Amino acid sequence: MLSDIQIAQQTELRPITEIADNLGIANEELEPYGRYKAKLSDELAARLESKPDGKLILVTAINPTPAGEGKTTTTCGLGQAMAKIGKNAIIALREPSLGPVFGIKGGAAGGGYSQVLPMEDINLHFTGDMHAITSANNLLCALLDNHLQQGNVLGIDQRRILIKRCLDMNDRALRFVNVGLGGKVNGIPREDGFVITVATEVMAILCLANDMDDLKKRLGNILVAYNYSGEPVYARDLNAQGAMTALLKDALKPNLVQTIEATPAVMHGGPFANIAHGCNSVRATKLSLKLADYCITEAGFGSDLGAEKFFDIKCRYAGLKPSAVVLVATCRALKYNGGVPKAETANENLTALAEGIVNLGVHIENMRKYGVPVVVAINRFLTDSQAELDFIKNYCIEKGADFALSDVFANGGDGGVELAQKVVEACEKPSDFKVLYPDTMTIREKIETIAKEIYRADAVNFTASAEKAMKEIVALGGDKLPVCVAKTQYSISDDPTKLGAPTGHTITVRDMKISNGAGFVVVYTGDIMTMPGLPKVPAAERIDVDSDGTISGLF
Repeated sequence: MLSDIQIAQQTELRPITEIADNLGIANEELEPYGRYKAKLSDELAARLESKPDGKLILVTAINPTPAGEGKTTTTCGLGQAMAKIGKNAIIALREPSLGPVFGIKGGAAGGGYSQVLPMEDINLHFTGDMHAITSANNLLCALLDNHLQQGNVLGIDQRRILIKRCLDMNDRALRFVNVGLGGKVNGIPREDGFVITVATEVMAILCLANDMDDLKKRLGNILVAYNYSGEPVYARDLNAQGAMTALLKDALKPNLVQTIEATPAVMHGGPFANIAHGCNSVRATKLSLKLADYCITEAGFGSDLGAEKFFDIKCRYAGLKPSAVVLVATCRALKYNGGVPKAETANENLTALAEGIVNLGVHIENMRKYGVPVVVAINRFLTDSQAELDFIKNYCIEKGADFALSDVFANGGDGGVELAQKVVEACEKPSDFKVLYPDTMTIREKIETIAKEIYRADAVNFTASAEKAMKEIVALGGDKLPVCVAKTQYSISDDPTKLGAPTGHTITVRDMKISNGAGFVVVYTGDIMTMPGLPKVPAAERIDVDSDGTISGLF
């Protein structure tokens, strides 16, 4: 079989104006970036504001292997399959980060015959949104350090600066750095650090902002530091929000592209799900709901991370009400959860499958707690045996869960017809969507609710640092905000070695901080890094470009 990038490069793309025309988008409502990608204008959103929404479908997954389980591929294939059965559907995805592209997972534009195109553009610079977010965040950092240099009128305590610089790249050497060295003219020396762009509050703000005014207000509300009196200092105190918004003016507009079968795809924003809220932008999702009868979106990693945050943060703020959940499961991930090393997950192992399949059960039960119909998508790999696939099907029957075999990687939309039909049926069932906890709960109660209901923990341990941070957040008025838990993606617990369906464990909250502009409290568990590192053999080593400019090695 051809590689992902070979399949993408052999596909004849349709002009983006044709994709837009099929959605009823006028030429003047489209801002092309070349022939095959475009920004969707504010005028389009305003024109469609009173149009009824379509059905919202969330694609999530069980706890994955390090390689991922094909949520984006499933989302793309489901969008293509909807067209095969005569349904008007659009997919709404996150933009890839360069960190995974050059790291372990590779790109985030799908795979095989269920991809979003142009694949190279999307996985690299795309329309420049990531660069704009990086620039806006780093402008804020530069303004803060300049304020220190120019007299520090606000009395900022350089030991209590919260904002960090960012780069859209995995680079562990930048986690802790010293800045302002080299003498008086080069700034005030202090400890600093970098986070990956997709972990910044600026990214979260862009994805939750309703419009330009809301974006500017949220940017101004970023808590950047405390002064020597212990009082908060916000980005607006540095007069940073106007210039930051100017940098993000175009990045705020969703991007329109196409799948391999020329069905529409909107890609916008891209916060990580293990260290941020893991969903594409509110603007992109809301606009997609106006453009089609079905909007299929995804949330990062397993449902314990991405889906929980999609429901409890994004849907809460945006007033979204999903009609169905697609839960992606694979033989290899279930065997991985059964204790099989990653390198051996391609081998048939019914014993390990039986051990690990309880992970699927936990995710089914968790998703049902939100009151939305669930369909299990068994994402088929070439190495899966029929006995293994049958085992998963029988388990779904035992759990009373709707399911369908998905073969969209190898067969595109045709491989997802059964799944599409099951999803359409699910969307017709009653959906009584509800968030997991009310705003009125305390921060502690919200964390304990997620830990017990989603992570299946018996208790939550708060370190002294976490207790201190929580008091400060409450003092700032953040006690009624939703929480965004940063934890491992490989387990429903905070320990990546506890696979399957662990119980009796304790979640340890080691720290927390308020993302005041985004509107949530980030809760840190385990050893989650906000600046990932590259693996021993990075994907970047396989990427190349020939003399004609043709890229190879992307996947």
